[in-house]
Amino acid sequence: MSGLFVVALALACALLAAAAPAQFTARVTKVVDGDSLWVAKSASKQVEVRLVAIDSPERDQPYGDRSRADLAELVAGRDVRVVSTGVDEYGRVLGRVFVGERDVNAELVRRGAAWVYRHYTKDPKLLALEGEARAAHRGLWALPEAERIPPWDWRHRARGECGAKHSCREMKSCAEARFYLEKCGVETLDGDGDGVPCARLCRR
Repeated sequence: MSGLFVVALALACALLAAAAPAQFTARVTKVVDGDSLWVAKSASKQVEVRLVAIDSPERDQPYGDRSRADLAELVAGRDVRVVSTGVDEYGRVLGRVFVGERDVNAELVRRGAAWVYRHYTKDPKLLALEGEARAAHRGLWALPEAERIPPWDWRHRARGECGAKHSCREMKSCAEARFYLEKCGVETLDGDGDGVPCARLCRR
């Protein structure tokens, strides 16, 4: 085996290892809200984990406490496997969390305890689970429409950056719809995910 081949093989293995998601097992010590928790990787090291691809109601919005309770029911005090995709700007580990073979992120969506975070994923499995939960009026989907405000909209409003509008019927123009989609993050205006909000207004 030539030296050049050995070097190439080692480089390929290194690249594959770098591309593979990091995994670790840890004990859940605290559930913060419906999509974040603390885990102990060792007796001296704890990290916060943010569940990727989903977004649960904030604690101060409708269904926020119930969403946290659903996550606690699944993971509190248990050993979990975290498949990490990186670290966010707040230092939290981003990842999918598993209890045995159960995908906790997906289970929360199935229960109607979280939205699919469309800004960060187009996972067809999660989208299908959300559609089923919505059709069955499970969890937050049983709330009146006025109370089913996606948490990304809720956070923008809490910061005072945008108004309270969240549906196409409230938009007066395509420009306003684009502002709410692009500046305020009201992703419900782009139901098909093509980047164009409110087809009735913006495709005339």
